[in-house]
Amino acid sequence: MDPTTDNAGSSDRARSSLEALRTEISKAVVGQDPAVTGLVVALLCRGHVLLEGVPGVAKTLLVRALAASLELDTKRVQFTPDLMPSDVTGSLVYDARSTEFSFQPGPVFTNLLLADEINRTPPKTQSSLLEAMEERQVTVDGTPRPLPDPFLVAATQNPVEYEGTYPLPEAQLDRFLLKLTVPLPAREDEIAVLQRHAEGFNPRDLRAAGVRPVATAADLEAARSAVAKTAVSPEIAAYVVDVCRATRESPSLTLGVSPRGATALLSTARAWAWLTGRDYVIPDDVKALALPTLRHRVQLRPEAEMEGVTADSVITAILNHVPVPR
Repeated sequence: MDPTTDNAGSSDRARSSLEALRTEISKAVVGQDPAVTGLVVALLCRGHVLLEGVPGVAKTLLVRALAASLELDTKRVQFTPDLMPSDVTGSLVYDARSTEFSFQPGPVFTNLLLADEINRTPPKTQSSLLEAMEERQVTVDGTPRPLPDPFLVAATQNPVEYEGTYPLPEAQLDRFLLKLTVPLPAREDEIAVLQRHAEGFNPRDLRAAGVRPVATAADLEAARSAVAKTAVSPEIAAYVVDVCRATRESPSLTLGVSPRGATALLSTARAWAWLTGRDYVIPDDVKALALPTLRHRVQLRPEAEMEGVTADSVITAILNHVPVPR
C-alpha cells in the first residue's frame, strides 16, 4: 500500500471523528458551536482554553460533554478564595506506617482539567497552573512529575466586573491558546434548552442524554500529525506577522501581541484549515481564528475603554486594514 494514501486515509478518519464531536456535544449543549470548535482547535494545537461568560450559560457542561465525547479522563476544580496551590498540583503526605513521605497527585493529573471560575481565587493559586500549562509537568519538593498526554486546561471565568473576582495576570493569560466567549443563547436555543429539561434532561448524567465517545486518543494523535503537515506559505506567515505587528502600533492599545501570540495564531489557523478539509492555510483561516487567539493578548488604553472600544473591535479593524496576500 502507498504510504501517502494510507496517511491520507488516517487523516480523513481522524477528521471525521473530530467533526462528529459537534453532533455528540449538541446532545447536551445547545447553540454553542463556536465554543465547541474552539475546544477542538485547542486539542489539536496542544493548547489551553479560557471560557468567559456569565453564570448559567453551560460553560461547565460544555467541557464535561467534550470529555465524554472523547473518552478522556477529566477532573474538575472549583476555584475559591481559600484554595491553595497544593490543592491543584498535589503534595507530599506523611505515611506514619512507613515513616516516609509519598506524593499524592492533585486533580491536575488528568487529560482534561476543568478549572471552574478560575478568577475567583487569588493570583498565588492561579499561578500554580502556570508550570503545568507551559511545561506539562508539576514540580513538588524539587521533583518534576510529568502530566498525562493529552493534557488541556479549560478554565471558566465570570466577567471581571463581578464582585469577588481577581483578574488573571498577563503572564497566565498568555498561556491560554484561546479565549472563547460563551454568550447567552438565542431565543430559539433557549426554548430548546427548556424543552429538553421538561423532557427529563439531566445535565449531571450525560450518558442518559446519549453522549457517547466518538473519538479516541489515537484519533487525536493522528489529527495532530496531519495538522503539523498543513502547509504554510511565506506569504501567509508574513500576513500573520503583519496582523500581530499592527496591534503593537494601534493607538487604542497599551500592549500588543507578542511573537508567542503570532505563533499561536499560526497554529490555530493551521488546525482550522485542516478541520475544513485543506492541507494548506489561506488568509481566511487566519481571520477566522484571530479574535479568539488574540483578544486576551492585548490591553486597551483606559481612555479607549471609556469610549466603548473593545479588544475585538480593535482586532477586527486591523484585519480590515492589513493587506491580504493574493
